Amino acid sequence: MTAKQHLTRFSAIVLPLAAVVGMSSAAQADEWTPTRNIEFIAPANPGGGWDTLVRTTSRVIQEEGLAERSFGAINVPGGGGAVAWAQIARDSGNPHKLFATSPPIILVPLAGASRYDHTSFTPIARLITDYSIVLVRNDSPYEDLPSLIEAMEQNPQLSVGGGSAPGSMDHISMAGLAAAAGLNASDVNYIPFSGGGEAMTSLMGGHVEAVITGAGEASGQLGENSQIRALGVSAPERLGGALAEVPTYQEQDIDYTFDIWRGVMGTPDMPAEAVAYYEDLFAQMLETDGWQQAREQLGWIDAYQDSEEFGAFLDEQKEQFSTILGDLGLLGE
Repeated sequence: MTAKQHLTRFSAIVLPLAAVVGMSSAAQADEWTPTRNIEFIAPANPGGGWDTLVRTTSRVIQEEGLAERSFGAINVPGGGGAVAWAQIARDSGNPHKLFATSPPIILVPLAGASRYDHTSFTPIARLITDYSIVLVRNDSPYEDLPSLIEAMEQNPQLSVGGGSAPGSMDHISMAGLAAAAGLNASDVNYIPFSGGGEAMTSLMGGHVEAVITGAGEASGQLGENSQIRALGVSAPERLGGALAEVPTYQEQDIDYTFDIWRGVMGTPDMPAEAVAYYEDLFAQMLETDGWQQAREQLGWIDAYQDSEEFGAFLDEQKEQFSTILGDLGLLGE
């Protein structure tokens, strides 16, 4: 199977939110509650997808009164997540530390840029599916994706920024888009930044021609008076809210979708009773009105999995990403 075929296999895997948490999990959750505030880590600078997930979930949990202790957002940027993972890995068994996660927890280690991968930590829950979005400045000559792709073909030095490390999520997403449009995926001039917020700042400053990032984190910066425009989103159909007018890749004759699942993980060897508590907490959160409003605004789709399901899903993702990175020549030693 070709790199293009592997890359185009990313389609939304959206699981229904469990309406009822199992009795055994609920019983375990009753046995443990936090005794101090929770450190909720976004392994990147403010403004990116991890940061958006951490701050949104923390706010909803507080506003809905779901937990007696607060969830404090902490940004630990560097290495596409590797700096934060190294710190968290040293805090084995701590039930008061969580972090936001997404495909880089698999991609960065596979590319050889981190000694820690998803198996080093405790899966808590997968929460949502997000999508990639391609952005340009308002004064950009590119009006749609085909015009940007044509320019990339004519000028291989045309720079596309992203908020993840080389070989990680935004890079792979852009490489897949290029391959689906008929370009050589390995020829994309991808410029990495420490989070989607920094990538968009660089775009507005004229340092890159385009940016690929999470649709949810970009939604708040799009609108009538925005300095940026969206050329396309990697979803199978148009999203809602602020992204309702953004066409999909497929609408522009590029047969490609890319899902950005996002979830929560904990420290290595987190106690089972703490895992049960957080599983139950996040399952409750996804059913609140506050969460539904935030989700619609950000263009997210609920995709809940409990700890066991999420762990199995991560193992499957590693197999898929290993093949893709190998096809692109980006698999680390």
